[in-house]
Amino acid sequence: MVFFEDPIAFVGLLAVVVAVLYSSIKIVKEYERGVIFRLGRLIGAKGPGLFLVIPGIDTMQRVDLRVVTLDVPAQEVITRDNVTVKVNAVIYYRILDPVRAVVEVERYHQATSQIAQTTLRSVVGRSELDEVLSERDRLNSEIQGVIDEATDPWGIKVTAVEIKDVELPKEMQRAIAKQAESERERRARVISAEGELQASKKLAEAARAVSEAPGGMQMRTLQTIEKSTEEKASTTIIPLPMEILEAFKRYADTE
Repeated sequence: MVFFEDPIAFVGLLAVVVAVLYSSIKIVKEYERGVIFRLGRLIGAKGPGLFLVIPGIDTMQRVDLRVVTLDVPAQEVITRDNVTVKVNAVIYYRILDPVRAVVEVERYHQATSQIAQTTLRSVVGRSELDEVLSERDRLNSEIQGVIDEATDPWGIKVTAVEIKDVELPKEMQRAIAKQAESERERRARVISAEGELQASKKLAEAARAVSEAPGGMQMRTLQTIEKSTEEKASTTIIPLPMEILEAFKRYADTE
């Protein structure tokens, strides 16, 4: 037992044992998994919690299972109607199979970003400008489907895609603003014309009702005289019975 009589050697041995134990203990969180390789051969995914690995023989790669927010940088795209636009988007995805995410693709995050950029350019390039501006939900669903299908072999699930901003050239912005102003003026003219049409119809109906009602014209005449004499005026109005006017009309017709 001479070996243990040397305190320096004992401390050194203890330090080696502690270091080996420390390197063999692995702890992964609830939202993580540890993909284990033993001498280069895949063992599988472990976690969450505490487990042991063989130092120097086993290697572990952590994989985060939470939803990842991926910003797709602005892409310059020519739409189907030959308009150059800049489009950026955001993608939400998560790892469903940590083993495939490590084994099937190198740096899955970068690979997903690259496939997202190419898909965004492709889908927007097949659409017209009006579709890009007014049918974003359809484009989002189409982009999501393409990326999800491409990343499925990697154990990745794309949960949502949102086009954030569409940047137009200055001259196109002015043209769209002018078009919108013209459309507003057109709608205002249509509404005004419809109002005048409805008013003319109501006036025609009122005129027919007054002319057909007995004494209706006389009542309307008296109302007009009353309104015209509400304020002080120098004009003298002498009302005549409608029968006299009708008699004159019949006499003129006989002549």
